[in-house]
Amino acid sequence: MDDEILIYTSLISIKYHHVQKSQMDEKRLKIKQKLYALILCSVVFMMVYNCAAWYISTLAEVPSFIFDFEKHIPFIPWTIIPYMTSGLFFCMVFFLCKSKEQLKVLAQRMLFVTIVAGICFLLFPLQFSFPKPETENLFFGYSFQFLKAFDSPFNQAPSLHIAYAFIFWSVFRNIRKGRIFIMLWLILLGISTLTTYQHHFIDIITGSLAAHISFILFPYRKKDFRYRNFHVANYYFLSSWIFILFALLLNQFSGYPGLILLWPALMTFSIGYHYQKNNIYFLKDQNGNIIWIKKIFYAPYLLMYQGFWKFLRKNKNPIEPIPHLYISSRPDHDVVEQFKINKNTFVYDLSPEIEEISLLKGQYFYHFHPILDIGSFDIEDTQKLIAEISNQYKQLPKDGKILIHCTMGFTRSSVIGILVIKNILSLPLEEAITLMKTSNKNMIIHSYLQDFLKKN
Repeated sequence: MDDEILIYTSLISIKYHHVQKSQMDEKRLKIKQKLYALILCSVVFMMVYNCAAWYISTLAEVPSFIFDFEKHIPFIPWTIIPYMTSGLFFCMVFFLCKSKEQLKVLAQRMLFVTIVAGICFLLFPLQFSFPKPETENLFFGYSFQFLKAFDSPFNQAPSLHIAYAFIFWSVFRNIRKGRIFIMLWLILLGISTLTTYQHHFIDIITGSLAAHISFILFPYRKKDFRYRNFHVANYYFLSSWIFILFALLLNQFSGYPGLILLWPALMTFSIGYHYQKNNIYFLKDQNGNIIWIKKIFYAPYLLMYQGFWKFLRKNKNPIEPIPHLYISSRPDHDVVEQFKINKNTFVYDLSPEIEEISLLKGQYFYHFHPILDIGSFDIEDTQKLIAEISNQYKQLPKDGKILIHCTMGFTRSSVIGILVIKNILSLPLEEAITLMKTSNKNMIIHSYLQDFLKKN
């Protein structure tokens, strides 16, 4: 018996050490992959950066582009410290990736902005033109001398310091401790490109554009509905940087009226921020109203959606996939009157981006459950909404109706309608989708929503 126990214990020990060794090998493999990604991106950076710098240095004349306000930017020697930490972040960021997909996306983004920057350096060569003041502090003086030896005054727009900083944050934002400090440090790093007299403002804007284009071309977890808001937000952020660029260019060549474009720039940035935070009440309150100050600030955005609703919607009249349940775009006054709203009619408004019509908002049968357009669906909130509508449906009297509408009636109201039908009739998901598609031929179920529907 003792021999059997000894043999059994030995087998367990061997198996344990085998598992432990496998885990170590797996960990070592992951570190090796991160190291390979770092080496690849570093080699590409050095080749692109140095080749471009050498070529531009051979040109007879290299121009500069300076906005008028840049003459008032001070030279702040100590900001050389955050400026030079970009290299440290470059090395660290690869080892903070937690999955192969995250590492792959990071490498793709880094390589993309590096190569695009190199092409821009060659096609539109620029150089920094402000004379750099002498630095009395010995440490800062040596730091600037070191920077002068390894950094080029020619590779300007887009600024890789800025593009990399945005990409660094896409990884660092997921850490638990020290995230706020790193965010503030990266912001300081971005500012230091100006205060160390290394870059002009055009470099900052174009670097930001390059980073956000990389976010759009190489999205993280493209098919995961939980990340959909981040994907949409990047389009708004990119739009914001484009508006800023045009505003400054127009101001430079046409005068102050060009600065009016800073309004849509701030507006689109705000919308992108609210998408990232999934702030579904950033426009309408729970009664379906938008206060006047928001109507002014978000006027271009509201006008755009008003135009979409007026000219592009196809589901103008509510469709009825099952008795007493209606799916629609945001109805107008004529549709509401024809629909014959009564005390047993319940309206569920899903659209946060366009104000509800006066015939519906403020009534006891009106319910506002906002879902951001082309954004993510929160599983818990959606399940509560489905349960609420389903219970309401089961208690409807003979003349009762339930109207679910978003802005266009293609996606959000269709998705909620599918899940309500599935819940009420106890149908498989595919049958509920088919039933909805039969009634609503304009229905659009994007690929990222397939997984979401399966989870409800």
